[in-house]
This record gives sequence, structure tokens and C-alpha cells, in this order.
Amino acid sequence: MPTAFIWGASGGIGRALVERLVADGWTVGAASRHPDDLAGLTEHRFEADVTDAFAVSQAVLAAAQELPSVELWVYAAGDIMATPVAEMVSPAWERILGANLTGAYLTAQQSLPLLAERAHLFLLGAYSERLQVPGLSAYAAAKAGLDAFAATLAKEQRKHRVTVVRPGAVNTPLWEKVPLRLPRTAMAPAELAQRILDAYHAGVTGTLDL
Repeated sequence: MPTAFIWGASGGIGRALVERLVADGWTVGAASRHPDDLAGLTEHRFEADVTDAFAVSQAVLAAAQELPSVELWVYAAGDIMATPVAEMVSPAWERILGANLTGAYLTAQQSLPLLAERAHLFLLGAYSERLQVPGLSAYAAAKAGLDAFAATLAKEQRKHRVTVVRPGAVNTPLWEKVPLRLPRTAMAPAELAQRILDAYHAGVTGTLDL
């Protein structure tokens, strides 16, 4: 039975991944600020704020006691806001970079001992070059940074596979935080979860634009 670990598992995409993987017979570790939201889906639930280095390390330590080596690792945490630079306060900037970029670094770094020899890491990115619009400076900067971080990580961790998944719009509650209309072509979280699993089985690395 293969093992997966999902960070941000209570969000729309994270939960869809947990559901899909459990349905396919995987053992799934799920880390979230609200792990009780996943009760009934997986018994391997861990509480962690991905921006808190100590909380991340504690979640990894707990996971190491419960789970076999992880073949599929996914960073699906994230946050967004729409605020012009002139009006943004530092804590808001730090919150968006923390959820989308710093959290990816903390969780990836701390999770390395959990990973199987040929583990595959997926990080949820975005078309950052299309996000350079008024109000989205923090989010666009974080997602552009995620691309660079993942590319460098892949060169350092050559025994593992690393993929940044850059979907178009996904129908999750994040859209309620920005004054943008959800496109009619937006993916359902379950569809994106399946596309990630397909990419895992196909061994897709680098950047996966969907």
C-alpha cells in the first residue's frame, strides 16, 4: 500500500487529494491547521501551521512514528488576498508569502527524512506571470518564488522528483477572497486531484501547466 503526505489537507484541493488517494487505497498522512475536519477520511491526521517551523517539525516527528516512507508528497496549502501595495500592511504581506512560499520551504525541508528513495514532491503553484495585476502583488510574488524554489530543490535532491503544478482557476473558497469572477472553465478540486495523481503515475517533473 503506497503512502502519501498532504500539507494543507483541509483546503479544497488538499481535501480532494486526501479523498482521491484514500479511495485508491493509499495510506494518507494529512497535515492541517484543522485536522478534525478530516475525521473519517484518514486516521493519520496532524495539526500544523505551515508557517510555524516548530509546528511543522512536530507534525513531521509525529508522522515519522505512524507512517511508512512517503512516495507522494504534496504541498497544497495557500492563501490569497487582493490589496494594492500602497494600502498593504506588513503582516498581510508576510501572511501571503508565508502560506504560499515560506511554508513550502519549511515543510519540504522538514519532510526530507520521511521520503522514500524515489519520492515525488508536488507543489501547488499558479500562472504567476498572469497574476501581475493590481492587488495581487504578494500572491504573484509568492508563486513566482515557488517556481524558483522548486527548480532549485530539484537540482539539490536529484534522487527525488519535483513538480510544480500550475492549474488555471480552481473552484475553491479562495475565490471568495478576491474581487474576481470565477471562470466558467474553472476546475473542480476533484479533477485537479486526479490530474496530480495521473502526473505522479506518469513521472511528470518540472512544471506542469494545466
